[in-house]
Amino acid sequence: MPKLLAEQLPRWALAIDGNARYRRIKHFFWNLLENDRAAQKRYFDLFMIFLVLASIFVLINDVAYRLPEWGEDFERFAVSVFIVEYLLRLWVYDDIHQVIIDEYEKSRFLETPLSLWAVLREIARRKWRYIRSPAAIVDLLAIIPSYRSVRLLRIFLLFRLFKVFRYSRSASGMAKMLAEKRFEFYTLAIFLGFVLLASSTAIYLFESDVKGSGFKSYFDAFYWSLITLSTVGYGDITPVTPEGRMVTMMLIFSGMGVLAFTTSIVVSAFQERLPELRFHRVLAELDRMRGYTVICGYGRVGEVVAEQMAREKKPVVIVEKSLERVEEAARRGFLAIRGDAENDELLKSLGLEERAANVLCVMGDDVANVFVTISARQMNPKLRIIARANQKQVVDKLKLAGADYVVAPFEIVGLVALEYVGKPVAFEAIYDILSGADDVRLETVPLPVHSPMIDHPIGAIDFARYKLLLFGVITGLETELSPETGYFPLAERHFYFNPPAVFSLRENDILVLVGHRDSLQYFRRALERGEIPSGAQPGEAKP
Repeated sequence: MPKLLAEQLPRWALAIDGNARYRRIKHFFWNLLENDRAAQKRYFDLFMIFLVLASIFVLINDVAYRLPEWGEDFERFAVSVFIVEYLLRLWVYDDIHQVIIDEYEKSRFLETPLSLWAVLREIARRKWRYIRSPAAIVDLLAIIPSYRSVRLLRIFLLFRLFKVFRYSRSASGMAKMLAEKRFEFYTLAIFLGFVLLASSTAIYLFESDVKGSGFKSYFDAFYWSLITLSTVGYGDITPVTPEGRMVTMMLIFSGMGVLAFTTSIVVSAFQERLPELRFHRVLAELDRMRGYTVICGYGRVGEVVAEQMAREKKPVVIVEKSLERVEEAARRGFLAIRGDAENDELLKSLGLEERAANVLCVMGDDVANVFVTISARQMNPKLRIIARANQKQVVDKLKLAGADYVVAPFEIVGLVALEYVGKPVAFEAIYDILSGADDVRLETVPLPVHSPMIDHPIGAIDFARYKLLLFGVITGLETELSPETGYFPLAERHFYFNPPAVFSLRENDILVLVGHRDSLQYFRRALERGEIPSGAQPGEAKP
């Protein structure tokens, strides 16, 4: 029988390994139980926290009152959920079929028969590693309060309360922070134990044989030492001899030192882990977002871009190396992460592969901008990448690296300065529009798919009715116009400045409009509803 089972096990394991449905189901439960980045885990954690707290309330109520029938049913339901969760966690901890495959391949390599006991031993060893983990022990002990016919077992109700820590990211993060300071806490525990032992022994020797003293046993002395050292001091037991009072004063000063030492350990742990906590908080918020913009670099350019996007209520996340700049961005209400944007793992964790829509490489280092552009383009070919070129010779390199648009800020500043010298009034008007002064803006309004304005002349739209000014139209390369029509070539489109009334709108065209913020919003909503905002009938041009 063992020989036959040893022959069948590899076939079973290989069949499981190649079963896509099995892998999909196991991956679902792994996301549900273990993957903090999965959306379903957040809802599962909230459900489990409610279930744990509700079951604790039911069991506490059972101490003084007999549970109604629904209370018994609820307790059985909660325990059933806890048992199923424990077994599922044990299942997803590792892959049994992979152990069998590894042992089978090892036996084939060594040309020896597959040992069934070696397979079972390895499986048991891996599962035991999970069973003896602190979280698994708490999960197991949380089931015991259901067997409350034995009164002593009710103390295990506390473990059900500890189970809440598994589902709270903040609580788990705090536990990890304190665990990293175990050496400091170990040193503190040795000092605390010495002080308690010395003070308990001294007070017992000085007070135990004195008439009227409350120190009847060594336990009373230890209890008094612990209460005094914690600076609580209930006052139920007090020394009456001068020697005992001297021990009390020394113990009070020692307690102040212990509290100060403990506080410094906790504070330093928080300070060391604060950047990591902020990092995970930002990632948790990004998991709930789609179509946001990643700004790499929060210098002078990045700061201006972030402020403008905030005014337009567009979601952004900032990646910056400088801690001071990250804190400044956080103070202004932005999602900001301290890190190197050239790190591919960091970019992946920011959702560039799926959730991000735009990437702005606006760092002061051209090499870094090129590197991030290459990485971002490889992760997601659909990303819109806008890169900053500090030197003119880098423009072509950024385009080859995959940037959709390249901005040379110093060249632009020179052209703007030249415009200001020649036409200061026009410059001020353009500056006010770009900066959003008086809520006057220059915005792009995409033509909705299936819009009734498609294949109709732009003159059919009465822009004056909406108090808007048509600045231009961004359209595809296939649009045919007369040679005298002025246009500017873009990467994959053309921009037509102030097109004539006969200009025919096409699908995916983008209107570039100037107007007040409220006018732009009203026009956009009317266009999305399919209303024809015209002063003429479709197909006609306004004279």
